[in-house]
Amino acid sequence: MLWETLRLAVTTIIRNKLRSFLTVLGVVIGVAAVIAMVTIGQGSSAQVSASVEALGTNVLIVRPGSRGFGPPGGGEAAPKFTLKDAEALRTLPQIAYLAPINSGGQTVVYGNANAATQVYGSTADYLRVQNWPLLSGRNFAEGEETSGAAVCLIGATVQAKLFGNADPLGETIRVKSVACNVIGTLAAKGAGSFGQDQDDLVLMPIKTVQRRLEGNKDVTSISIALRKSVTSADGIKAVQDLLRERRRIAIGQADNFSVTDMKEITSMLSGVNSVLTGLLSSVAAVSLLVGGIGIMNIMLVSVTERTREIGIRLAVGASAGQVLQQFLVEAIVLSLLGGIIGIGAGLGLAYVGSIYMAIPFAPSGSVVALAFGFSALVGVVFGYFPARRAAKLDPIEALRHQ
Repeated sequence: MLWETLRLAVTTIIRNKLRSFLTVLGVVIGVAAVIAMVTIGQGSSAQVSASVEALGTNVLIVRPGSRGFGPPGGGEAAPKFTLKDAEALRTLPQIAYLAPINSGGQTVVYGNANAATQVYGSTADYLRVQNWPLLSGRNFAEGEETSGAAVCLIGATVQAKLFGNADPLGETIRVKSVACNVIGTLAAKGAGSFGQDQDDLVLMPIKTVQRRLEGNKDVTSISIALRKSVTSADGIKAVQDLLRERRRIAIGQADNFSVTDMKEITSMLSGVNSVLTGLLSSVAAVSLLVGGIGIMNIMLVSVTERTREIGIRLAVGASAGQVLQQFLVEAIVLSLLGGIIGIGAGLGLAYVGSIYMAIPFAPSGSVVALAFGFSALVGVVFGYFPARRAAKLDPIEALRHQ
């Protein structure tokens, strides 16, 4: 009996193709939007986690001022760090590697090609702290760091802009007014935690950048890789204690520097991303409600149009329960059809979006199953009232209906 009811429902849907398509459109849009939003959100979270993990699981970023990241605040006037501060921190037993950094935007030129990029002045330990392998060439030699030699490593983006597919090793590029010999290229890393292109950089010895590009002795930030046996809390405390002593900060006074754990940034960004994904998915889910109302309206119209048919069925012996079942199955089939199409459309949109945004494609089986189940529930909830109305028709009055 159920199979016959299902066959009748499918026949009715096929007989009214356009109306059936318009009926399920709201469910299709709702399911597709929810799946696409959640999948893209999960891909973004995975990208954030991968970007931070690429820096190492025990990395601290030390910056002057009371804020480590975000818009400038009251800490802007705080004194910069110096190389002596970095050397003092290097003596802490909790630290495995340390890289002082002086960075700024510069224009780099090679032949007729030029590019605006970020120039980072640091030491050979920068690559160790950042867990960044070389693609070719070599790292800075100790003598080059000490003397402030005009040598550099370039990221994949800079290499593509200046050299295309040519080998840059041994070539000379101009950074601002400094002729710099390319001694190495960095492996591609892609987008960072905040969406920036990590490969768009030139890395030079910090003394070269201080003396010949920036004209100062500032260290704008210090990246620290803690030893594996050291917890982030212990590492942060050791760094804070030493810097408070060096910067002569009295007991009770606030720090004029910040120490940020990369794990905290991961947690913060993932939390923000989850909230935004949930909000957008909730908004998208409203269209499922709209789709359900559309199914109910169309089924009510169908009951009115098929009143005489219902009367005939009741007159020849069909029970009210069988009539209710017929219309309820029609509504559920319509809703499930919309759910199946919506799942395919949502996964397709998410895949295209992941390629466009350069994030992992991370579909969730549980979300797909939930969306499909919810579409079935929409059919049951919004199909019941029209089905119940059809089942309660009086056979004699239904047969009189024109």
